Amino acid sequence: MDTLKESTTQISVIIRYGLVGLLGTLIHFSSVIALVELTHLDPVISSATGFVLVLLISYYLNQKWTFRIKNGGSRQFFYYTIVSLIGLGLNSAIMFIDVYVLRWNYLFGQCMVVVVVPVSNFLMNRRWTFRDTENNVDL
Repeated sequence: MDTLKESTTQISVIIRYGLVGLLGTLIHFSSVIALVELTHLDPVISSATGFVLVLLISYYLNQKWTFRIKNGGSRQFFYYTIVSLIGLGLNSAIMFIDVYVLRWNYLFGQCMVVVVVPVSNFLMNRRWTFRDTENNVDL
């Protein structure tokens, strides 16, 4: 019975993380398109700006809802920021290569970002940022 409960808990964490990620993706895409199309800002800078916006929103939602942390603290936000900065580096590298090296449309590059970055961020956050926390769900 405990194995079933653990599996259900892990699945619900992944689903909640995915829903936060979908919201983040919507915000990210919307901000990238708005910044590129309305303000004519560079696609790489636009994507990085959207990424930072999503960092703040997703940290709060992942801490309180996904991983259900009651006492996060500044250390945890620091770890989350480090993971997100690694993700930002991946994000920017993918966008740079796709837009400036391969000369692909920026939206295709953004689609590639959405595939790579969330998976790597989830794994790092699960194993490092939100691990071994007193009030955390058992992962």
